[in-house]
Amino acid sequence: MSPSEIVKRAVAAGMGGIALTDHQSARNTPAIAECARRAGMACLFGLEVCTAEEVHTLALFDTTEQALAMTDWVYAAMPKRVNDPETFGDQPVVTWDDDIVELEWRILAMGCRKMIPEVSAKCHELGGIYIAAHIDRSAFSVYSQLGGIPEDGAFDAVEFSRTADETAWLPKAEGYAVTRSSDAHNLDDVARVWTEADIPAFTTAALKDAFRAHATRISPRLTAF
Repeated sequence: MSPSEIVKRAVAAGMGGIALTDHQSARNTPAIAECARRAGMACLFGLEVCTAEEVHTLALFDTTEQALAMTDWVYAAMPKRVNDPETFGDQPVVTWDDDIVELEWRILAMGCRKMIPEVSAKCHELGGIYIAAHIDRSAFSVYSQLGGIPEDGAFDAVEFSRTADETAWLPKAEGYAVTRSSDAHNLDDVARVWTEADIPAFTTAALKDAFRAHATRISPRLTAF
């Protein structure tokens, strides 16, 4: 998706802030950072890390530099296999005005060799927040792969998908702050669901405080596509 179009959709929907978390890579965060700056939109930067357990997790940061450092660390732990565009699609790296500067050669659909505690430690070392992604899904979630949320304190919060039944899943997330994200893989899904919190600024520190206080509120689930 075009970074500029993502920001336009978020602004039109009245979002207060967004985060870009491409799979295994933050190389397009500088582009969306500039688009967000021009639009006056608050933005966090990160990546959706697929761990060695094949669990999808979110690493979020305040700066593109932090997110890119996390990307380098993840890349070093990924198989050195070349992407097949006919199978997985093109993986463009773009500028803020949508010029393609490079095609990422790695298969970003694959996981890395780092386990959840290692990814959590690296994310926190770089100053980020670490979230268990779409825990209600039947694939690539902590529940599908591990049978539950690890009790080692690796995660700062957990995320529900846009179709998760919160009445069924809130008990399973007991003890954790809960977020809900659009997980948009196309422009029409941008801002379809969201998370609310009364925070002084859209930063990882402010979000951590809200998570500790269990002060996040999730939007109603999306029941139709």
